[in-house]
Amino acid sequence: EVFLRELISNASDALDKIRYESITDPEKVEAQPDFFIKIVPDKTNNTLTIEDSGIGMTKNELVNNLGTIAKSGTKAFMEAMAAGGDMSMIGQF
Repeated sequence: EVFLRELISNASDALDKIRYESITDPEKVEAQPDFFIKIVPDKTNNTLTIEDSGIGMTKNELVNNLGTIAKSGTKAFMEAMAAGGDMSMIGQF
């Protein structure tokens, strides 16, 4: 469940990024003016596809942000769970 929440949060961040950039550069949303996050289950292949219409990170952003799981709170949550916390702790990190 935590991984799914994190992926949806990432998709939401990608939408925020394109919304923000489109304020000064409206051409960025001309090709896809509708913002969306789609979650598509595929039982045949046991996959879950998460697709969004946002924009991803640049190479520099990837270099600067890879390995920063602690910033999102996921690491702290997992550590708390391992120490005996319960699922009601979700949203506190």
